[in-house]
Amino acid sequence: MIDWLLTTAFTAFGAPTTWAELLGFATGLLTVWLLVRQHILNWPIGILNVVLLMVVFWSAGLYADAGLQVVYIILGLYGWWAWLYGGDQHNPLTVRATTRGEWTALGLSGAALSAALWWFLGRFTGSTVPLADAVTTALSLLATYGQTRKLVENWWLWIAADLIYIPLYAYKGLWLTAILYVAFLTLCVLGLRAWRAALPARAAVPA
Repeated sequence: MIDWLLTTAFTAFGAPTTWAELLGFATGLLTVWLLVRQHILNWPIGILNVVLLMVVFWSAGLYADAGLQVVYIILGLYGWWAWLYGGDQHNPLTVRATTRGEWTALGLSGAALSAALWWFLGRFTGSTVPLADAVTTALSLLATYGQTRKLVENWWLWIAADLIYIPLYAYKGLWLTAILYVAFLTLCVLGLRAWRAALPARAAVPA
């Protein structure tokens, strides 16, 4: 009954809602909620989520976003391992701030990746939104890397990406996914607050 109501409601916006989009909606919300809480299950559920979204994005002509999901699977597996064993002496990771050197590397990588994807999408694909597709892809990759290392500022990158994703998906007729990203944006703000609050708690622990 709930699935029927959701499908009927979002079809009224002009585009039929697929099972992949419905399941992507549910698993996406659960993934980010678990991430806010630093729960390890965000990784396996997140991998399921990106497989579903890969189908949605490819059918909508968002080729960079569809290809990005393959990279997300790899990063998801790495993040799962890193949260458990990526700390000092293979201990679980703890939340920390991004260093100046990391910001420099992330900024240069993001600019180069955005430019390369923009050129590729504009020249070799039928993408109707190559610049937006490229920038959101680059921001999402940088944010996911920060997430795998528990860098608190990964939330700022996700917020920037979501502010572009929401109108982009609405423009492409993916109304359910656009609404999902409004929810993501809210959860990102909560995640930023929660992870920032974890920084002094960690610092206060005696060495």
